Amino acid sequence: MLKIGNVEAPNKVVLAPMAGVCNPAFRLIAKEFGTGLVCAEMVSDKAIVHGNTRSMEMLYVDDREKPLSLQIFGGDTDTLVQAARIVDQHTNADIIDINMGCPVPKITKCDAGARWLLQPDKIEAMIATVVAAVSKPVTVKMRIGWDSEHIYAVENAKAVERGGGSAVSVHGRTREQLYTGKADWDIIRDVKQALSIPVIGNGDVVTPEDAKRMLDQTGVDGVMIGRGALGNPWMLYRTVQYLANGELPPEPTAEEKIRIAILHMDRLIALKGEHVAVKEMRKHMAWYLKGMTGAARVKDIIMETEKRDEMVRTLDAYVEHLAVSSASGTAEESAVLH
Repeated sequence: MLKIGNVEAPNKVVLAPMAGVCNPAFRLIAKEFGTGLVCAEMVSDKAIVHGNTRSMEMLYVDDREKPLSLQIFGGDTDTLVQAARIVDQHTNADIIDINMGCPVPKITKCDAGARWLLQPDKIEAMIATVVAAVSKPVTVKMRIGWDSEHIYAVENAKAVERGGGSAVSVHGRTREQLYTGKADWDIIRDVKQALSIPVIGNGDVVTPEDAKRMLDQTGVDGVMIGRGALGNPWMLYRTVQYLANGELPPEPTAEEKIRIAILHMDRLIALKGEHVAVKEMRKHMAWYLKGMTGAARVKDIIMETEKRDEMVRTLDAYVEHLAVSSASGTAEESAVLH
């Protein structure tokens, strides 16, 4: 179990708040696959305060997703507080998370995201002000530092704790690293040892065995999974099961993968309409198909597809082709895809 403030998640597996990915369609699948806590993609504090339509839609929470953490970002304490109040009073999210890790220049140049990592003296005051303004637990997702010369992970995390934060998630890379190199789990362990509030570890967890290693090596209270779950919610389920009983459920069949991919698409269509959803699903479909036999040609077709039924026909034909190939012992490309 993972307890953050007064919020209890049934296990230690957390879905990371990935931008452009963690909308209700994917979050609900992650929850159905057993994930203890799901995190929504980050939303701009200023966009929330100004009532931007698209941003307000991003605050939607399906009750079946709970417990859920809703993440906001900004570089100004006043607008962070205003946005946090709106999330607190007008959404059914359980936790308010503040982004202090996003490395993207358009975010950091506004003093938001990872830019906070250079200002340990300002973090405590900002968190304390937000915490005082809301009733939901406030957490922070951060990186270990700005670059190799500015790693203030322990100092920054302690500032969050002193400010009344209920938990900290730590991605073991600097802003400078983006998503390259290796996550530094030793620094995550240092943060865990320095804090009394829960610490969630993030970075380089792509298998259930990685999750167990992170828990064993760092002592963290939870494991956050991001890119390892792209097109692969089975990773989440298999991790929950592995941590609970040491057993690894089998990998999904091609048919099962495609079934969930289509369910994902249909939920996204219900949220955003067919035109937007099908285009958005192209990248997800590429993730679902990753590593599957003869998938390159299917990906090419999908990248040009604009209609839901066309996408389904292509995927169904591919699964049928795999079944025939398997039965006949061949993996040749099928004319049905051309």
